[in-house]
Amino acid sequence: MIIIGEKINGAIPSVAKAIASKDAEFIKNLAKIQSEAGANFIDVCASVEDSLELETIKWLIDLVQEVTDTPISIDSPNARICAEAIKFCNKPGLINSVSMEGDKIELVFPIIAETKWECAALLCDDTGIPQTGEKRLEVFAEIMKKAREYNIAPSRLHIDPLVQMLCTSEDGILTIMDVIKEIKKQYPDIHVTGGASNISFNLPVRKLVNQAFIVLSMGSGMDSAILDPTNKDLMGMLYATEALLGMDEYCMEYIGAYREGKFGVKK
Repeated sequence: MIIIGEKINGAIPSVAKAIASKDAEFIKNLAKIQSEAGANFIDVCASVEDSLELETIKWLIDLVQEVTDTPISIDSPNARICAEAIKFCNKPGLINSVSMEGDKIELVFPIIAETKWECAALLCDDTGIPQTGEKRLEVFAEIMKKAREYNIAPSRLHIDPLVQMLCTSEDGILTIMDVIKEIKKQYPDIHVTGGASNISFNLPVRKLVNQAFIVLSMGSGMDSAILDPTNKDLMGMLYATEALLGMDEYCMEYIGAYREGKFGVKK
């Protein structure tokens, strides 16, 4: 599983407070603990007003890069901010995100085309979030046309099928599961990602719902997720699921992660 650490996000009250007060040590600690927990990317999302977003993103990226060489995931709904922030990063990372809305892809894909940058792409367009799996796959087809146009390999893309709140869903996550399976069927090398915590908004014991979602989605082919890597119960679930799916030969990754203290309590 490709883990995109979610904890440096200005939408989280404690992080918003740290951004407002310029608490550099707080941000650096969040970067460090996520990296040590096994994050493959550190997501950086400012969630501030537009006029402050680019300078805040730069400040956050600089702090993260002071304490870890884990690649950055530049997270903004503004594709121009994502494109601009690339220059602040020491190495290729992940753009989070583009979609078929407006000119987002046209802003980002040309810039990353000849690089090693990866990109998350959401299955929505100018009509909003498609309500059926069929419509989401139509958006996916358009995204892949653009990827071929700019010679961006499927392996550099993380497709987000749009994980929404379970409590407002009519069919649970069945639509999401069907979309994931079809995406992986068409492009086995592509990544499928999503915000694991989105599923549990407005529900009690959210961590339990998140864990159940991760297990089911991994079984359908999801191999990338935006989540909290410091949650040892969730990390243990990830490693166990990979082993059960035959993705961990002789359970060596599971055993190694346990010995490294990434989950469980060593006796």
